[in-house]
Amino acid sequence: MHEIEIVRNNHLIDPAMHIWGWEIPVYLFLGGLTAGLMILTPLLWSRTEPEQRTRWARWLPFAAPVLLSAGMLALFLDLEYKAHVFRFYTAFRPASPMSWGSWILLGIYPATLLLGLLGLTDEETKKLCGWGPLRATGLGRLTAWARGLAQAWRGPLLWSNIALGVALGGYTGLLLGTLGARPAWGSTVLGPLFLVSGISTGAALMMLFPMSHREHRLLRGWDLAAIMAELALIGVFLLGLFTSGAQGRQAAALFLGGPYTALFWALVIMAGLAVPLVIELVEGARKLRPTRLAPALLLAGGLSLRWIIVLAGQA
Repeated sequence: MHEIEIVRNNHLIDPAMHIWGWEIPVYLFLGGLTAGLMILTPLLWSRTEPEQRTRWARWLPFAAPVLLSAGMLALFLDLEYKAHVFRFYTAFRPASPMSWGSWILLGIYPATLLLGLLGLTDEETKKLCGWGPLRATGLGRLTAWARGLAQAWRGPLLWSNIALGVALGGYTGLLLGTLGARPAWGSTVLGPLFLVSGISTGAALMMLFPMSHREHRLLRGWDLAAIMAELALIGVFLLGLFTSGAQGRQAAALFLGGPYTALFWALVIMAGLAVPLVIELVEGARKLRPTRLAPALLLAGGLSLRWIIVLAGQA
């Protein structure tokens, strides 16, 4: 008879798994924010004439690649083998959400940059092409050519941004939802939940800037719909966990009486969704001047949602 004794001591998984740190929630949040901008900008432009658009409505699309780059930097910092990051682009695996995500991220840069150029006026384009760094590097002519290309393909460009935005927003949730071994993550609801949360935070970011009355009214209407959809999907998410067996009930208990209950209900449900919902409803009903409180709370709530779900999945 042989006796085998196995002793394991891994600080990343004993006594609880702790592999993903702050980088992943930040990446998921900034990815959702980018998706919201990509979806809402074409919708906003389709409802307003070019001469009616404010300066911020024209220039904010350029924030999308900047936000995405910051998110990808956070993701890069989380990688164990950073020198191998290029391997994501040496193959495509249809069954892998990470493979889909890496190629989606690559397509977002040209789409958002062309979208930004499309929204500029002729005078703004001339100033941009004559900007010192672009002129010195010879990129001014390329910028002018790219704007002409964007104008020629205006319709497909707008639709491609919406499609890529939906793909990016859903992917940030599917990235967790496919990890069925972690009960708090193994839910198909996370894809649409993170998508509508990205739309809400995208609208919130846009409403932080001085928009026209019509632009703000449109954004507020879309944001209200996204907030209510998000609340409904959170309910479906918790109900799905609670009815999916013993492990699912244990995962649901993390948010319903467990260690993440106070944070989840205070930061996400109340401060991040319910309070902004009431503020925006009152502003719309009484035609009050919009404040920056509701958008700021929505952004904080969107980050908190991803942070708490990532932590709960590792509990």
